[in-house]
Amino acid sequence: MSERARVLVTRRIPRAGMDILEKEYGTVDVGAEDRGLERDELLGLAAGREGVLCLLGDAIDAGFFDAAGESLKVVANYAVGYNNIDVDEATKRSVVVSNTPGVLTDTTADLAWTLIMSACRRVHEGDALVRAGEWPGWAPMQLLGVDVHGATLGIIGAGRIGSAVARRGTGFGMKVLYADERDNPELESELGAKRVELAELLGEADIISVHVPLVPATKGLIGREELAAMKPTAVLVNTSRGPVIDEAALVEALRDGKIFAAGLDVYENEPALAPGLADLPNVVLLPHLGSGSLATRSKMAELAASAVVTVLSGGCPPNAVNPEVCGK
Repeated sequence: MSERARVLVTRRIPRAGMDILEKEYGTVDVGAEDRGLERDELLGLAAGREGVLCLLGDAIDAGFFDAAGESLKVVANYAVGYNNIDVDEATKRSVVVSNTPGVLTDTTADLAWTLIMSACRRVHEGDALVRAGEWPGWAPMQLLGVDVHGATLGIIGAGRIGSAVARRGTGFGMKVLYADERDNPELESELGAKRVELAELLGEADIISVHVPLVPATKGLIGREELAAMKPTAVLVNTSRGPVIDEAALVEALRDGKIFAAGLDVYENEPALAPGLADLPNVVLLPHLGSGSLATRSKMAELAASAVVTVLSGGCPPNAVNPEVCGK
């Protein structure tokens, strides 16, 4: 590690972002090894920085700001969600917080559809069967799934990503329902989508895809009651944040056949799984790959790095989540 640089990147990111920072500042410190930092490591490395580019696993709270000190001007989150950051605390201390909206919308929507297709058609089970050398050949009743074409798609959270997932459903002739705090006139005019209450969506949708931010109101949004309200043939997919779904309740619902299948890219206590989840055949489990394409992760790195440079140059990045702090 070099002498304390102005900017800390808590874990290795794509070169596109590092190039921006190194061109501006010459030396940039990066967390040792390619792993998440332990709490004491993060606090120790944060001290005296003017800018920090962090990951969603880094807890950026009052303790972090205390450790960083008054020199800190910007925290750029390498993610679109920023539930790992206490934005109110940052604002109180005149620290700009940024995220990476927009650039990962389509890539994450593609991943949601990967989970939808895999869970509905039991792709992971079939793959495992063939690889294990246990496939006896074609059989009329083997690994029967549920149809995607013509099904009702329920979108919980019709923001950028939820809307992108809904648009992809048009190619399958799907009826689209969505539950959100606000109307989405564009989605309604484009797709004939209908806004409904969550309870109605849960009872009518064949495939349910979750796209809400993690805030106190959405923690545990899908629990035992909500899972019980779904069709026994329903498929539930989550590419938002793990704690939106009560994972223990999901294990029960999948195990007892209350819903047909699920596809998860995020987990309640990531990277740990709820007991029994990994043993279930009717769930697809991915290691948080939502934005994981080469092009998208590079764009995220550029956006986060550019936010750091903009703030430290006296400007306000367009992706600031607390722009009222800019210029203070």
